[in-house]
Amino acid sequence: MTEEEPDPIRRRPGGRAARVRRDVLAAAMEALAEGGVARLTIADVAARAGVNETTVYRRWGSREKLVLDAMLTASDEGIPVPDTGAVRTDLTAFARALAAYLATPLGRAVARAAALGSEDPALAEAWQVFWDSRLAQAGAVVRRAVDRGELPAGTDADLALELLSAPLQARALLGHREIGPELPERLADLILDGLRARE
Repeated sequence: MTEEEPDPIRRRPGGRAARVRRDVLAAAMEALAEGGVARLTIADVAARAGVNETTVYRRWGSREKLVLDAMLTASDEGIPVPDTGAVRTDLTAFARALAAYLATPLGRAVARAAALGSEDPALAEAWQVFWDSRLAQAGAVVRRAVDRGELPAGTDADLALELLSAPLQARALLGHREIGPELPERLADLILDGLRARE
């Protein structure tokens, strides 16, 4: 290799392992969107990603761990935790992102599967890890608001986020009423009114 020739390895950011992870997770999200958790198989995901089943098992170990990683990755990308500097705009932005995610095939599939739960202990545990992780991440919105003095000390972050999310999930799942553009802001205001009434 001459000085003029760049090292070919440096032209592959992340390398093969990162590419395989990205492709497998994308394939898993596609499979989730099409058939939900119950119909997702390692064989199907591997075929979609163009890798061997053994590659998937070696990296994730089980279908449940793959499903968990795919759902966490999708929700991290689709529902980022905002930091606008004010709790009202943070809650509104989070609700808007959740509403947009629930409007996608993947978001609907995840919401449907979450509503049904699972009798499979390994999958039920994966769901619990998923919810705990998402609530812990999004809870930063409430914790920052408490630190800024916008909400009272001891505010239950998990409950606040569940109250914000539940109406959006219900409308997406039941389909009886659409999620209008004004709903995220109205929900944020209702929740803040309730939380601040405790002061």
